[in-house]
Amino acid sequence: MKKDIHPKYYPKAKVTCACGNSFEVGSTVTELQVEICSACHPFYTGKQKLVDTARRVEKFEERAAKKVQAAASRKGKKVKRAEQKKKKAKDVEVIKKKSATIKKVKKTKK
Repeated sequence: MKKDIHPKYYPKAKVTCACGNSFEVGSTVTELQVEICSACHPFYTGKQKLVDTARRVEKFEERAAKKVQAAASRKGKKVKRAEQKKKKAKDVEVIKKKSATIKKVKKTKK
């Protein structure tokens, strides 16, 4: 190996996990802090654990809740079509009434 180009190697570097577990490994850094280790990782423990460092899970759940809430407030296609039919039927009735009154007026003028 060339001298002065490689970092110093520490054969007993201390690794500390967020769960509180600590162990020693070889590393170029004296101390390491990790978020997850083999003692708390779901693959090794068999328990499901959400590892969320940037609030990703909470943000997703908030967005999903907003979508559900927005969908609940919107009307469905069938409801909208039924309302359109009712409105159209009302308009037809209004037109019929107007035409009937026009015919009455014409008859009275004769």
